[in-house]
Amino acid sequence: MQTNNRILDDIAKVANGAMSAFSGLREEIEQLVRHQFERFINERDLVTREEFEAARAMALKAREENERLAERIAELEVVIKKANRVGPSRKTATGRAKSAKPKAPKADS
Repeated sequence: MQTNNRILDDIAKVANGAMSAFSGLREEIEQLVRHQFERFINERDLVTREEFEAARAMALKAREENERLAERIAELEVVIKKANRVGPSRKTATGRAKSAKPKAPKADS
């Protein structure tokens, strides 16, 4: 009977040793896969989550500013249309009044 116990003990020791070896092998494989994955990501020039969130926040802020400016432009267009309905001024850009008839050129004496 003692022989059976020795054989079983030896088998148990071999199994424990194999499990330790497989555990170490598993950790090595995980490290290799992790390293290959990081290398793959770095080669593809992908952004991190933090960089993405920062760019997203900037885009949202720019969109809000754009919408605010569009509203302001619409308001200004309404003001301009109202001013044109009242009647355009007869003044030119220089501030002088336009004459109804063009002046005749002066004759040289």
